[in-house]
Amino acid sequence: MKTLLILFVFMNLRPGHCTETRDQILSIVPKTQEQVDILKNVSTQYETSLWQPASPQYIKEETQVHLYVPANSSETVVDLLEKHNITHEVLQANANELIEMQTRNDSTDPRSGATFYERYHDLNDIYYWMERIIQDNPSKVKLILIGSSSEKRPLYVLKLSLNDNPDKKAMWIDCGIHAREWISPAFCLWFVQHSLSFYGQNQDITYILNNMDVYILPVLNPDGYDYTWTTNRMWRKNRSVSKSSGCIGVDLNRNFDANWCTEGASNDPCTEIYCGEFPESEPESQAVADFLRNHKDEVQLYFSIHSYSQMLLFPYSCSMDEAENHKDLLEMTREAAQKIRRYYRNTYKYGAGSKTIYLAPGGSDDWAYNLGIKYSFTFELQDVGQYGFLLPPSHISKACNEALIAVKTIALRVIEKTRDPGTSISYFLSSFT
Repeated sequence: MKTLLILFVFMNLRPGHCTETRDQILSIVPKTQEQVDILKNVSTQYETSLWQPASPQYIKEETQVHLYVPANSSETVVDLLEKHNITHEVLQANANELIEMQTRNDSTDPRSGATFYERYHDLNDIYYWMERIIQDNPSKVKLILIGSSSEKRPLYVLKLSLNDNPDKKAMWIDCGIHAREWISPAFCLWFVQHSLSFYGQNQDITYILNNMDVYILPVLNPDGYDYTWTTNRMWRKNRSVSKSSGCIGVDLNRNFDANWCTEGASNDPCTEIYCGEFPESEPESQAVADFLRNHKDEVQLYFSIHSYSQMLLFPYSCSMDEAENHKDLLEMTREAAQKIRRYYRNTYKYGAGSKTIYLAPGGSDDWAYNLGIKYSFTFELQDVGQYGFLLPPSHISKACNEALIAVKTIALRVIEKTRDPGTSISYFLSSFT
C-alpha cells in the first residue's frame, strides 16, 4: 500500500494583502530515490518540522513521511515540489484553525464536569488539576515529587492506591515525554479520572486497582510542553541548553541507557533525535530512572504514552533482538488491538518497536525492560496522519478510550501471569459490589 508524505503548511496574513491565505495539508507519495533526496533536503535545509519519521535518515521510497512547513517557507517548498514534479494534493485547508481548536478552553476547573477531560490543558492547568485531585481524594491519591526539569519545573507523580490489600504490585504510566504530543498528557488525566470514578463499579478497573497501585507521571517533559503552548507548537525535545552548540533540547526518549546513541539516534544537538551528552544526562530522564530503580521490585508493568500512528509497541526498539518474553508481549498487544478494533473500529499495529517502525535506541520502554520490568509497552495514540500532533479536542474521548481498553487488557493479562496461584480471584475482587 502506498503511503503518504504530508506537508503541514501554515499560511498567515502577508503585508499588503487584505485576505488570509490558505493553510494547507499536502499529501505526497515519494516514488523515487530522487524524490526521497529532495524531501530529506527540504526537511533539513528549510524552516520545517519533520513529524514522521523522527529523523530524515528514515525517509525512504514508499514510506510514510509527515512534515510541518510554516508560512514563511511554504511557497518555497511547494515551488520546489512542483519543480521536481512531485505531485501533491490538499488534505486539510487550515492548520492554524486546528491549533486554535486545541487551545480553546472554556474551563480549567476539574470540577466543571466530564468536558474538562475532553479538552487540552496547559501546564499550569495540569498542576492545578493535580492539586484538586489530591484535595478531593486524600485517601486514594498521593503526590510524589521525583525531581525537577532543566528549567526547574517540578516532576510530579500521582500514586493511585485504592485499598490496603497487602503485597500489591504496581504499574507505571508516563505521558508527555515528547512535548508536542498533547493527546498523551490528556490520556494520563483521563486514566486518573476513570480510575477514581469507576473503581467499585467497573469490574475490570476494580480488579486491576485491587491488585495494583498505579504511578502516573502526567507530563514527563514539562519545559517542552509549556514551550508548545507559549512559543512553538511543534517542539519535541526538552529545553536543556547544549554546552557544545547553540541548539536547544535533548530527545528524552533517546536519553535512557538502552543501546544509547547507536543507530537511530544522533549526537548532533541540533537534531530532533539528539541523544544528549551521556545516558540520563537530562534531569527528567534521570528522575524517572532513579524512581523506577528504587521501585523495580514493585513495578511490574510499564506504559509510555506517545502519539501519533496508532501502534502498540514493546521491546526492543533499540536493537533487532527479540525480547525474552516476546510471545507474551505479542499476544497481549494483539488482544488489545483486537479489542480496540471490535469496540472502536480503529486499527492499531502492534509488535516490537524496531521491527514495527525503525531502530530507536535510548528509549524508556527498553530501559525499563532491561531493568527487570518485563511487561513494558509504548503506545502511539491517534491518529495516522490526517491531524497528526494537532488532533482536535473532539477526538480526545475516543483516543483515550482506545488507550484505556489497551491498558486494561494488558494489565489484566499481567496480573493473571504474575498473581500468586494461592490467592483467589475473589480476594482481589473483594471490594467490587
